[in-house]
Amino acid sequence: MNTSISFDPIFTEDILVRFIRDETKKFDINRIVIGLSGGLDSSVSATLAVKALGKENVYGFILPYKTTSKGSLDDAQLIVKMLGIQAETIDITPIVDNYFKTDNVDKVRKGNFIARIRMCILFDKSNELNALVLGTSNKTELLLGYGTIYGDMASAINPLGDLYKTQIRILAKEIGIPERIIFKPPTADLWIGQTDEGELGITYEEADDILYNLIERRIPPSILIERGYDVTKINKIIGLVKRNQFKRSLPIIAKLTNRTIGIDFKYPRDWGR
Repeated sequence: MNTSISFDPIFTEDILVRFIRDETKKFDINRIVIGLSGGLDSSVSATLAVKALGKENVYGFILPYKTTSKGSLDDAQLIVKMLGIQAETIDITPIVDNYFKTDNVDKVRKGNFIARIRMCILFDKSNELNALVLGTSNKTELLLGYGTIYGDMASAINPLGDLYKTQIRILAKEIGIPERIIFKPPTADLWIGQTDEGELGITYEEADDILYNLIERRIPPSILIERGYDVTKINKIIGLVKRNQFKRSLPIIAKLTNRTIGIDFKYPRDWGR
């Protein structure tokens, strides 16, 4: 059905650049570290960070595992060269393989571990460099739970979390991301041949169309089905959104007092500054 998602990339770019600049200053920090996968989301986040803070204050880290494709590494290096930022490549293969000892491990379990090891390194580097970890998870991924909690979903600030994947593609064109990155099949590159849409069983265009109608326009599923949307895909989307709510929340705390963190105590993080 392809409902048009209202979106102004120029206005959005300005908001996100100011967001990164303002939110880092609230921490009295003006540096960013970011994991560069060679994918669309990390490329867009890194570009926005350079616009906000200057290339000298953005540090990129390329964190390949042995199954990471050469194309991903080449695209990550392309972004580094395009932005002129400082970057370091750290091979995480020894860490991962020393833990598992064998390649005969469930691929999802191993993929989650890889994502968390990468984030461990980024947070360590953020401490070393007095920087903040910049997030790269988009709204589609966050809603569907397509990410690893405390892995790629972790960050200090996230400029992309309220943008659907298809919106990020439009924004990417506006800010000059190379077309070969914009239009390549999205992948977390956690194992050979892995793609986002292959795992999800639905294209990002289809997912965003359904999510936009359900979440933003608050159209009931029954109405969407009447309008010709596929009932199986709608149910799949709704199931993923519900099942992965825990990834979008603080860990549940047993309430014992009048003011419980995440329940009654919800001051903004810059409260008191």
